[in-house]
Amino acid sequence: MEFIDYYKVLGIDKSATADAIKKAYRKLARKYHPDLNPNDKEAELNFKKVNEANEVLSDPEKRKKYDQYGKDWQHADEFEKAKRASSQGRSRSSSGYTYSHAGGSEQDFSDFFESMFGGASSFGGRGQKVRFRGEDYHAKLQLSLMDVYATQKQTLTVNGKNIRLTIPAGIEDEQTIKVKGHGGPGIQGGPAGDLYITFSITNNTAFKRDGADLYKAVQIPLTKAVLGGEILVETLTGKVKLKVAPGTNNGTKVKLKGKGFPKYKKEGEFGDLFLTYTVDIPKNLTEEQKSLFEALEKTNLA
Repeated sequence: MEFIDYYKVLGIDKSATADAIKKAYRKLARKYHPDLNPNDKEAELNFKKVNEANEVLSDPEKRKKYDQYGKDWQHADEFEKAKRASSQGRSRSSSGYTYSHAGGSEQDFSDFFESMFGGASSFGGRGQKVRFRGEDYHAKLQLSLMDVYATQKQTLTVNGKNIRLTIPAGIEDEQTIKVKGHGGPGIQGGPAGDLYITFSITNNTAFKRDGADLYKAVQIPLTKAVLGGEILVETLTGKVKLKVAPGTNNGTKVKLKGKGFPKYKKEGEFGDLFLTYTVDIPKNLTEEQKSLFEALEKTNLA
């Protein structure tokens, strides 16, 4: 795996504070965001690197491992186990247990440590190789809100391999799912890592989403607010006819049950659609219209 200097990616030094990391990340994420750089492959690559760097450096525990182990930071726990195993084995060397290459020659700890990646080390000549789990891969998948209104299948290409992925309806923005066994290959016969996909959901509709519920402001004419009547309201699946009660106030809220967004991994279940009525006050009245309002005012009803 090629070493990526996450500090260099974010343009900060190793002593940077958490606030400095956050500030640098936000600046660069905005600069390279796909929405601002359509069809720019280089910007897309930089955007992924910036997100990867932030994911590691913004987490104190991951940052500590990265600072100590570099590109192999995800194997830090295995390294520590190997250190302890090595220490215990060396303490037993007087009983005939030594670490050796396949050829049988003894080696000191630093050599053993290096051999964990690609060497033929074994414990006590028993041929028991140290196995390590493969690296986890992280990917970002950008979709529109309507893309995740229904369950769909997509084929992703990761490191030259095609992965058939089922994306459940109702998945959330910034939600991450795990695809087991599709990360980096294991080392010394160890299991493969996993693939983590984070979804970036672009909402280009007139609706505000909160989980499975949707929210929308709807303008109604003043005459409908005063006298009542019927209006047509747009939902994600088409228009519906609603009755407006006479004397409806500005800011009145109406709930349309089951007209919201699909609930994640709950087939056939939907949230609700909440409408807020905004009474449209007419402007640029004609003289005749002004006279009618003046006459209404004199009746003490206005």
